[in-house]
Amino acid sequence: MAYEQLTLTRDGKVATITLNRPDAFNAFNMKLGREVFDAALEVDDDPDVRCVVMTGAGRAFCAGGDVKEFVDNLPRIGAHVKELTTYLHGAVSRLCRSDKPVIMAVNGIAAGGGFSLALSGDLVVAAESARFTMAYSRIAATPDGSSSYFLPRLIGIRRAMELYMTNRMLSAKDALEWGLVNWVVPDAELKSAVDTLSRELAQGPSKAFGAAKRLFHQSTHESLETQMELEAQEIARSGRTEDFREGVGAFAAKRSPAFRGR
Repeated sequence: MAYEQLTLTRDGKVATITLNRPDAFNAFNMKLGREVFDAALEVDDDPDVRCVVMTGAGRAFCAGGDVKEFVDNLPRIGAHVKELTTYLHGAVSRLCRSDKPVIMAVNGIAAGGGFSLALSGDLVVAAESARFTMAYSRIAATPDGSSSYFLPRLIGIRRAMELYMTNRMLSAKDALEWGLVNWVVPDAELKSAVDTLSRELAQGPSKAFGAAKRLFHQSTHESLETQMELEAQEIARSGRTEDFREGVGAFAAKRSPAFRGR
């Protein structure tokens, strides 16, 4: 489909969603929210896509919600933010549950909903100039976009509360030390680093990736025995895939596997 406020490109088996409101630091207005949701559905449903990258155009990853639009909609702000978060949350949920690995390529500021969106990625690569802040309490808002789920799991409740209440700005180096991102690279190398990583993951065992993602997310609220039962079910299911047969065959033959995502 045609998009106005983001671009969706494909390079081989990698799809890249680029938030494209650079003059507004890629802040989420209603149209961008709808388009991100639609793009998430599109890439998840495309069998030819086996890795998804999300990034921002210009100098920012995403500055969160469009505060100007909030001001314009104050008489119906409750309905407005419920609709906007429906789109954002739908996109996050779809990508988190997808078999495809999702890489967040964070260039510049990731604030508010943009901070939350970055956290929801399976892997996060940040440029050295990237900055991370919750920003919600600055406008007397509470977190959205999944940050109240992911942040305590990544850094603990104490630090999550600190970030929310103080609006502390984390540098890319800080975010790496806190465990919020996987890699920090020079700004000029962000695209090449993400391209290399995404191409590698796009050749991986997609069904196993997806099942592992779901297991990790379930693990925070299941008992040990329940989680091990889920592991047993998933590894048995993975054993019936084409990729598993290829993987064990390649291992036995001492050659590199050629996974097909099946």
